[in-house]
Amino acid sequence: MSNEATTPVPDSPFRPEPGDRDLAPQFVLPLVVRIERAAPPARTDALETAARAVLVMLGDERSAGDGEWAQAVRDWQDARIRKVVRRARGAEWRRAEALPGITVRGGSAEVRVFPPVPLDGWPKDLARLQVSGTDLDDPEPPGEADLSAPVLWMNPDLDMSAGKAMAQAGHGAQLAWWELDAGARAAWRAAGYPLAVRTPEPARWSGLTTSGLPVVRDAGFTEIAPGSCTVVADHPALARATARSESS
Repeated sequence: MSNEATTPVPDSPFRPEPGDRDLAPQFVLPLVVRIERAAPPARTDALETAARAVLVMLGDERSAGDGEWAQAVRDWQDARIRKVVRRARGAEWRRAEALPGITVRGGSAEVRVFPPVPLDGWPKDLARLQVSGTDLDDPEPPGEADLSAPVLWMNPDLDMSAGKAMAQAGHGAQLAWWELDAGARAAWRAAGYPLAVRTPEPARWSGLTTSGLPVVRDAGFTEIAPGSCTVVADHPALARATARSESS
């Protein structure tokens, strides 16, 4: 699903109001989730794998400095931050895997992330993939999240397709990444980007949105109303920083 994250930070790629970033050439981060008819992935695993895929792209050496993907990543981050999740199976998936990118695997999910491309310049083997049809379920309710690791909390009051939710989880992971210092980023990368995606009780969600942690607000292009809070990125390092700020 195509969607855009927003948060009210001055000159942020996620700010809701139009700004200079809207005048820049627009790029999108493509993600493709493998959904075979006989063995679709579990929904929560797909969300977590998509979020990790975004982090893997951001933390890859090819995305920094003079790396082969670095200019595309800079162009993408200089404009609005957009992500699009498409689905593939069989030969479609094999063609997608042949293109430059990184495949990230979860328990049952496989997601391939590609370097950013112009909004209207998708490779043909990705452009022909379907956006709709990413409705997934969890065979069993996910267990309690390990709060010593990062958790991306999803809004319990919103009904999003799996594709939409995967992109939103990716936004949340990206916001957390940007907020971390170099040491915390390196530690997260070295650990393999552990994280969980969970849906809290409504009362807890209300507190999370006012906790000072990064919040994703949707631009309202698809499925939900503009400005809706979709994800709170709860990384232990950010929670500690928030607590220190409140006690000072």
